Amino acid sequence: MKRIILSGRSGSGKTVALRALEDQGFYCVDNIPLSLVPSLVETFEDQPQDIALGIDARSFSNELDQFSNILEQLNENDEPFQVYFIDADDRSLLQRFSETRRRHPLTQNGLSLKEAIAKERELLEPIALCADLLVDTTSMTPYALRDFIRERALSKRESSMDIMFESFGFKNGIPTEADYVFDVRCLPNPYWDPDLRSYNGTQGPIIEYLESQPMVNEFFWQLKVFLHTWIPRFEQNNRSYLTIAIGCTGGHHRSVYMAERLAKTFSNERQTIQIRHRDLKDD
Repeated sequence: MKRIILSGRSGSGKTVALRALEDQGFYCVDNIPLSLVPSLVETFEDQPQDIALGIDARSFSNELDQFSNILEQLNENDEPFQVYFIDADDRSLLQRFSETRRRHPLTQNGLSLKEAIAKERELLEPIALCADLLVDTTSMTPYALRDFIRERALSKRESSMDIMFESFGFKNGIPTEADYVFDVRCLPNPYWDPDLRSYNGTQGPIIEYLESQPMVNEFFWQLKVFLHTWIPRFEQNNRSYLTIAIGCTGGHHRSVYMAERLAKTFSNERQTIQIRHRDLKDD
Protein backbone atom coordinates (compact mmCIF):
# COMPACT_ATOMS: atom_id res chain seq x y z
CA MET A 1 0.00 0.00 0.00
CA LYS A 2 1.32 3.42 -0.99
CA ARG A 3 0.43 6.80 0.48
CA ILE A 4 1.38 9.94 -1.41
CA ILE A 5 0.95 13.66 -0.81
CA LEU A 6 1.20 15.46 -4.14
CA SER A 7 1.69 19.21 -4.29
CA GLY A 8 3.11 21.88 -6.57
CA ARG A 9 2.50 25.26 -8.07
CA SER A 10 -0.47 25.89 -10.34
CA GLY A 11 0.37 25.20 -13.97
CA SER A 12 3.30 22.90 -13.17
CA GLY A 13 1.43 19.67 -13.94
CA LYS A 14 0.10 18.62 -10.54
CA THR A 15 -3.28 17.66 -12.02
CA VAL A 16 -1.60 15.56 -14.72
CA ALA A 17 0.43 13.74 -12.07
CA LEU A 18 -2.62 13.15 -9.89
CA ARG A 19 -4.56 11.72 -12.82
CA ALA A 20 -1.64 9.42 -13.62
CA LEU A 21 -1.89 8.05 -10.09
CA GLU A 22 -5.66 7.72 -10.38
CA ASP A 23 -5.26 5.74 -13.62
CA GLN A 24 -3.06 3.30 -11.69
CA GLY A 25 -5.70 2.62 -9.05
CA PHE A 26 -4.93 5.24 -6.43
CA TYR A 27 -7.84 6.77 -4.54
CA CYS A 28 -7.18 10.46 -5.19
CA VAL A 29 -8.51 13.50 -3.38
CA ASP A 30 -7.51 16.93 -4.70
CA ASN A 31 -7.45 20.30 -2.93
CA ILE A 32 -8.13 18.89 0.51
CA PRO A 33 -7.49 21.27 3.44
CA LEU A 34 -4.53 20.08 5.48
CA SER A 35 -6.56 20.13 8.70
CA LEU A 36 -8.85 17.43 7.25
CA VAL A 37 -6.08 15.09 6.10
CA PRO A 38 -5.60 13.17 9.40
CA SER A 39 -9.31 12.35 9.71
CA LEU A 40 -9.49 11.30 6.05
CA VAL A 41 -6.48 9.03 6.45
CA GLU A 42 -8.13 7.34 9.43
CA THR A 43 -10.91 6.08 7.17
CA PHE A 44 -8.33 4.11 5.17
CA GLU A 45 -6.52 2.50 8.10
CA ASP A 46 -8.15 -0.89 7.66
CA GLN A 47 -8.29 -0.81 3.86
CA PRO A 48 -5.42 -1.93 1.57
CA GLN A 49 -5.95 1.04 -0.72
CA ASP A 50 -3.29 3.20 -2.35
CA ILE A 51 -4.15 6.85 -1.74
CA ALA A 52 -2.89 10.16 -3.12
CA LEU A 53 -3.82 13.52 -1.63
CA GLY A 54 -3.45 16.75 -3.60
CA ILE A 55 -2.49 19.79 -1.52
CA ASP A 56 -2.19 23.27 -3.00
CA ALA A 57 -1.93 26.90 -1.99
CA ARG A 58 -5.68 27.24 -1.48
CA SER A 59 -5.26 25.66 1.94
CA PHE A 60 -5.12 28.15 4.78
CA SER A 61 -1.62 29.62 5.06
CA ASN A 62 -1.38 28.81 8.79
CA GLU A 63 -2.07 25.16 7.93
CA LEU A 64 0.66 25.13 5.27
CA ASP A 65 3.12 26.52 7.83
CA GLN A 66 2.37 23.47 10.00
CA PHE A 67 2.89 20.96 7.19
CA SER A 68 5.97 19.30 8.69
CA ASN A 69 4.13 18.73 11.98
CA ILE A 70 1.08 17.28 10.23
CA LEU A 71 3.33 15.03 8.13
CA GLU A 72 5.11 13.79 11.24
CA GLN A 73 1.74 12.95 12.77
CA LEU A 74 0.65 11.07 9.64
CA ASN A 75 3.89 9.10 9.51
CA GLU A 76 3.48 7.66 12.99
CA ASN A 77 1.70 4.67 11.42
CA ASP A 78 3.31 1.76 9.58
CA GLU A 79 2.67 3.24 6.13
CA PRO A 80 4.39 6.64 5.98
CA PHE A 81 3.51 9.20 3.33
CA GLN A 82 5.86 10.11 0.53
CA VAL A 83 5.74 13.75 -0.58
CA TYR A 84 6.04 14.68 -4.27
CA PHE A 85 6.39 18.29 -5.35
CA ILE A 86 5.79 19.32 -8.97
CA ASP A 87 7.19 22.66 -10.15
CA ALA A 88 8.48 24.63 -13.14
CA ASP A 89 10.35 27.88 -13.56
CA ASP A 90 8.42 31.16 -13.36
CA ARG A 91 8.79 31.91 -17.04
CA SER A 92 7.23 28.59 -18.04
CA LEU A 93 4.34 29.05 -15.62
CA LEU A 94 3.65 32.53 -16.99
CA GLN A 95 3.67 31.19 -20.53
CA ARG A 96 1.36 28.28 -19.70
CA PHE A 97 -1.23 30.50 -18.06
CA SER A 98 -1.04 32.97 -20.95
CA GLU A 99 -1.52 30.21 -23.53
CA THR A 100 -4.42 28.50 -21.78
CA ARG A 101 -5.98 31.75 -20.48
CA ARG A 102 -6.68 30.01 -17.19
CA ARG A 103 -7.10 32.06 -14.06
CA HIS A 104 -4.46 31.53 -11.40
CA PRO A 105 -6.19 30.67 -8.09
CA LEU A 106 -4.38 33.47 -6.24
CA THR A 107 -5.18 36.28 -8.68
CA GLN A 108 -8.62 36.58 -7.12
CA ASN A 109 -6.84 38.21 -4.17
CA GLY A 110 -5.95 41.20 -6.33
CA LEU A 111 -2.50 39.97 -7.35
CA SER A 112 -1.12 40.10 -10.88
CA LEU A 113 -0.29 36.78 -12.49
CA LYS A 114 3.43 37.31 -11.89
CA GLU A 115 2.81 38.21 -8.25
CA ALA A 116 0.49 35.22 -7.77
CA ILE A 117 3.11 32.80 -9.10
CA ALA A 118 5.72 34.24 -6.72
CA LYS A 119 3.30 34.22 -3.78
CA GLU A 120 2.40 30.59 -4.43
CA ARG A 121 6.06 29.59 -4.23
CA GLU A 122 6.25 31.26 -0.82
CA LEU A 123 3.08 29.57 0.47
CA LEU A 124 4.10 26.10 -0.68
CA GLU A 125 7.71 26.27 0.51
CA PRO A 126 6.97 24.24 3.70
CA ILE A 127 5.79 21.36 1.50
CA ALA A 128 8.66 21.68 -0.98
CA LEU A 129 11.17 21.49 1.89
CA CYS A 130 9.67 18.15 3.00
CA ALA A 131 9.53 16.62 -0.50
CA ASP A 132 10.97 13.17 -1.12
CA LEU A 133 10.80 13.77 -4.85
CA LEU A 134 11.04 17.10 -6.70
CA VAL A 135 9.92 17.07 -10.34
CA ASP A 136 10.83 20.00 -12.59
CA THR A 137 8.42 20.07 -15.56
CA THR A 138 9.97 23.12 -17.26
CA SER A 139 11.16 21.00 -20.18
CA MET A 140 8.58 18.19 -19.82
CA THR A 141 5.49 17.54 -21.90
CA PRO A 142 2.38 16.32 -20.03
CA TYR A 143 2.96 12.88 -21.54
CA ALA A 144 6.55 12.79 -20.27
CA LEU A 145 5.38 13.84 -16.80
CA ARG A 146 2.74 11.12 -16.77
CA ASP A 147 5.36 8.49 -17.70
CA PHE A 148 7.83 9.90 -15.18
CA ILE A 149 5.28 9.64 -12.36
CA ARG A 150 4.37 6.12 -13.38
CA GLU A 151 8.01 5.04 -13.41
CA ARG A 152 9.12 6.75 -10.22
CA ALA A 153 6.11 6.96 -7.97
CA LEU A 154 4.36 3.72 -8.88
CA SER A 155 7.25 1.33 -8.35
CA LYS A 156 5.93 -1.80 -6.62
CA ARG A 157 9.31 -2.81 -5.30
CA GLU A 158 9.67 -2.63 -1.56
CA SER A 159 12.56 -2.03 0.84
CA SER A 160 14.86 -0.90 -1.96
CA MET A 161 15.74 2.62 -3.01
CA ASP A 162 14.88 3.66 -6.56
CA ILE A 163 17.92 5.10 -8.34
CA MET A 164 17.55 7.33 -11.39
CA PHE A 165 20.52 8.03 -13.66
CA GLU A 166 19.71 11.19 -15.63
CA SER A 167 21.78 12.75 -18.41
CA PHE A 168 21.44 16.43 -19.21
CA GLY A 169 23.09 19.37 -20.96
CA PHE A 170 24.46 22.20 -18.83
CA LYS A 171 23.36 24.70 -21.48
CA ASN A 172 19.75 23.86 -20.52
CA GLY A 173 20.30 24.04 -16.77
CA ILE A 174 20.90 21.52 -13.99
CA PRO A 175 17.95 19.20 -13.10
CA THR A 176 16.40 20.53 -9.91
CA GLU A 177 15.51 17.05 -8.68
CA ALA A 178 19.14 15.88 -8.73
CA ASP A 179 20.70 14.64 -5.49
CA TYR A 180 24.15 14.28 -7.07
CA VAL A 181 25.45 16.19 -10.10
CA PHE A 182 28.57 15.03 -11.95
CA ASP A 183 30.20 17.05 -14.72
CA VAL A 184 31.73 15.06 -17.62
CA ARG A 185 32.65 18.08 -19.77
CA CYS A 186 36.29 17.37 -18.97
CA LEU A 187 36.13 14.20 -21.10
CA PRO A 188 36.94 14.07 -24.85
CA ASN A 189 33.99 15.43 -26.82
CA PRO A 190 32.78 13.42 -29.86
CA TYR A 191 30.93 16.51 -31.07
CA TRP A 192 34.13 17.90 -32.57
CA ASP A 193 34.50 14.87 -34.84
CA PRO A 194 32.24 15.49 -37.89
CA ASP A 195 31.82 11.74 -38.40
CA LEU A 196 30.47 11.30 -34.85
CA ARG A 197 28.49 14.49 -34.32
CA SER A 198 25.14 13.13 -35.54
CA TYR A 199 25.21 10.11 -33.20
CA ASN A 200 24.29 10.05 -29.52
CA GLY A 201 25.69 8.32 -26.47
CA THR A 202 23.44 5.26 -26.82
CA GLN A 203 24.85 4.40 -30.26
CA GLY A 204 27.80 2.26 -31.24
CA PRO A 205 30.16 4.83 -32.79
CA ILE A 206 30.02 7.07 -29.70
CA ILE A 207 30.35 4.12 -27.31
CA GLU A 208 33.38 2.81 -29.20
CA TYR A 209 35.00 6.23 -29.33
CA LEU A 210 34.56 6.99 -25.61
CA GLU A 211 35.52 3.51 -24.41
CA SER A 212 38.80 3.86 -26.32
CA GLN A 213 39.70 6.89 -24.19
CA PRO A 214 41.65 6.02 -20.99
CA MET A 215 40.40 9.18 -19.27
CA VAL A 216 36.78 8.09 -19.80
CA ASN A 217 37.37 4.67 -18.31
CA GLU A 218 39.19 6.14 -15.31
CA PHE A 219 36.34 8.61 -14.71
CA PHE A 220 33.78 5.81 -14.90
CA TRP A 221 35.73 3.57 -12.52
CA GLN A 222 36.19 6.29 -9.90
CA LEU A 223 32.55 7.36 -10.13
CA LYS A 224 31.41 3.74 -9.78
CA VAL A 225 33.52 3.31 -6.64
CA PHE A 226 32.15 6.55 -5.19
CA LEU A 227 28.53 5.51 -5.78
CA HIS A 228 29.12 2.00 -4.44
CA THR A 229 30.41 3.62 -1.27
CA TRP A 230 27.68 6.20 -0.71
CA ILE A 231 24.46 4.76 -2.12
CA PRO A 232 24.10 2.36 0.86
CA ARG A 233 24.42 5.36 3.21
CA PHE A 234 21.38 6.96 1.58
CA GLU A 235 19.44 3.70 1.98
CA GLN A 236 20.38 3.55 5.64
CA ASN A 237 18.82 7.00 5.97
CA ASN A 238 15.48 5.60 4.74
CA ARG A 239 15.61 7.36 1.38
CA SER A 240 13.17 6.08 -1.23
CA TYR A 241 14.63 7.85 -4.27
CA LEU A 242 18.06 8.99 -5.42
CA THR A 243 18.66 10.94 -8.63
CA ILE A 244 22.19 10.96 -10.02
CA ALA A 245 22.56 13.54 -12.79
CA ILE A 246 25.38 13.38 -15.33
CA GLY A 247 25.95 16.53 -17.37
CA CYS A 248 27.88 17.50 -20.48
CA THR A 249 27.53 20.55 -22.71
CA GLY A 250 24.49 19.60 -24.78
CA GLY A 251 23.27 16.36 -23.20
CA HIS A 252 23.77 14.28 -26.34
CA HIS A 253 27.06 12.41 -26.16
CA ARG A 254 29.25 12.12 -23.05
CA SER A 255 26.54 12.45 -20.39
CA VAL A 256 24.24 10.02 -22.20
CA TYR A 257 27.03 7.48 -22.56
CA MET A 258 28.09 7.75 -18.91
CA ALA A 259 24.50 7.53 -17.60
CA GLU A 260 23.86 4.46 -19.76
CA ARG A 261 27.06 2.75 -18.64
CA LEU A 262 26.39 3.44 -14.97
CA ALA A 263 22.78 2.31 -15.22
CA LYS A 264 23.83 -0.93 -16.92
CA THR A 265 26.47 -1.61 -14.26
CA PHE A 266 24.15 -1.01 -11.31
CA SER A 267 21.30 -2.92 -12.97
CA ASN A 268 23.41 -6.05 -12.58
CA GLU A 269 23.29 -5.53 -8.81
CA ARG A 270 19.88 -3.90 -8.26
CA GLN A 271 16.35 -4.16 -9.59
CA THR A 272 15.39 -0.53 -9.00
CA ILE A 273 17.50 1.27 -11.60
CA GLN A 274 15.95 3.73 -14.03
CA ILE A 275 17.41 6.00 -16.68
CA ARG A 276 16.32 9.24 -18.28
CA HIS A 277 17.95 11.40 -20.96
CA ARG A 278 16.46 14.84 -20.39
CA ASP A 279 17.88 16.64 -23.40
CA LEU A 280 18.23 13.80 -25.86
CA LYS A 281 15.76 14.16 -28.69
CA ASP A 282 14.84 11.45 -31.13
CA ASP A 283 17.62 11.17 -33.68
